[in-house]
Amino acid sequence: MKFSCLFAAALAAVNLLAAKPVATSVTARQRHPWNGKVDIVVTFSGSSNDVAKAGCVFAATNSATKAALAMAHVTDAGTISGSGTTWTRRYVWDAAADLGEVKIADVVLAAEAIPLGGVQLWEGGPFWAECNVGATKPEEYGYYFWWGDTVGSARNASDTGWVSSRTGASFSFLDGNCPTWGKTTAQLRSAGYIDATGNLVAKYDAATAHLGTPWRMPTDAKFAALIDNCTTTRTARNGVYGRLVTGKGAFSTKSIFLPAAGSGYDSYLSNPGSSGFYWSSTPSLGNSSIAWNLHFNSDDFSRDYYDRYYGFPVRPLRGFAK
Repeated sequence: MKFSCLFAAALAAVNLLAAKPVATSVTARQRHPWNGKVDIVVTFSGSSNDVAKAGCVFAATNSATKAALAMAHVTDAGTISGSGTTWTRRYVWDAAADLGEVKIADVVLAAEAIPLGGVQLWEGGPFWAECNVGATKPEEYGYYFWWGDTVGSARNASDTGWVSSRTGASFSFLDGNCPTWGKTTAQLRSAGYIDATGNLVAKYDAATAHLGTPWRMPTDAKFAALIDNCTTTRTARNGVYGRLVTGKGAFSTKSIFLPAAGSGYDSYLSNPGSSGFYWSSTPSLGNSSIAWNLHFNSDDFSRDYYDRYYGFPVRPLRGFAK
């Protein structure tokens, strides 16, 4: 694919009542030799350090035809720098995945600053969402996913089975309904499920699919860091049992609540209110049937692994710091 681009920034600020982060400059450079990727650098400014928490939504148009161009494959590159009221964040656009073999003469790239939210629980750590995917409150269970699923399922009206969050069709968490079950890491990579880091790509990431970039599922390493950097307490929120996960030291006032949402197997919801299971984006290297997850009950809060066809919730995060 040949890709000739002239990038111009069309900048807009979100109308916020508090700090108003603004994307003050956007630069983009295609990689040479061309491999389908475009590196984007966005500088934000605002009235407080809250601009460090800002992200972007992007839009691209062909300046010759004024036609909108797809930008579904934009990911946070994991690099943020700056201080005070000015910050810089880097993104990568997989233009080849969005545009195929189309040759674009001129691309106008628009970036809009948005507040992303989330709770940072340790210095330099990522920002954790306060709700599960599919939930609107911290104590809600949200959707349940097999590992690699981006649709999610919820309980039906009679609480006797599962239905698709998208179509309402009945669903069962069984190995035959999980395309990633039984695949080695080499097969997962060949099929496009995981990238060079060994984690789910954005296309198969439940958090990215529902919330957009830069939200994504935690890796197993992020769950390990959560355990190391936080304390946990079994508690209830609005009558729902779970774990309050709290930072240490300077972050001891920061916390997130993880409801004990149980797990989905076949048509059943098992152990809601007593156990919690949360998928990571990391498969096991030595077993073609399992993937890593965060697990807790009244006595334990640790990493574990289960068959990929089980239905677990997802707690998103953003940022890729230590």
